Amino acid sequence: MSSERDLQGMSALVTGATSGIGRAVATELAAAGAEVFVHGRDARRGRAVVDAIAAAGGTARFVAADLTEMAELDRLARQVGTVDVLVNNAGFAWYGPTGQLDAATFDRLFAANVRAPYFLVAALGPMMASRGSGSIINIGSRAGQIGRAGGAAYSATKAALASLTRTWAAEFSPAGVRVNTVAPGPVRTDGVPPDRIAALAATTVLGRAAQPGEIAPLVAFLASPRSGYITGALVPVDGGSTG
Repeated sequence: MSSERDLQGMSALVTGATSGIGRAVATELAAAGAEVFVHGRDARRGRAVVDAIAAAGGTARFVAADLTEMAELDRLARQVGTVDVLVNNAGFAWYGPTGQLDAATFDRLFAANVRAPYFLVAALGPMMASRGSGSIINIGSRAGQIGRAGGAAYSATKAALASLTRTWAAEFSPAGVRVNTVAPGPVRTDGVPPDRIAALAATTVLGRAAQPGEIAPLVAFLASPRSGYITGALVPVDGGSTG
């Protein structure tokens, strides 16, 4: 979807961009011409992503922040300033019986998956609106739409993100800022044990997990002017799980 350089002259912040879906998205946006802020917490992995983008002819820089810390989130927002595209990808999952989730992990889960996107949009969304253009893409999950034992808290964070997408679209889209959610199913990344991915893959119509590179082109499309009439949408990329 991003074979054309239709993001030329734009800037993009991708959170959690040092691995998995975030890395694939950062690479895709750079290939489409955007200058990409590669966010993460590991400077070594961040430099590797930036170097790979540069080797392919793109432009990127690494920005470090722990988004569960409000002071670091505020610093990140000031550091990137005005951007044309925000991809809220950073976050983590926790699975297990409801009674085994402690309050500290619950709070950290919501801080990473819900609070961080909220306050990044609060910082960057109004600047987009003042310019009359911009695209915010939240990386959700099919977990936000279906119920699966062991995922109560994580699913709630992704359902919250989908709800925020709809309300942010109502708030910002009249000023030209589009807000959408991409909701992947199981994706094969280094952070998920292979046996868990295999079990989740079996629940899809296609019978397999996605690769990060199968998610990234859709994000690039939603970031581009070619998707100019799409806002407030939740777009599943889940192998037919919720179709």
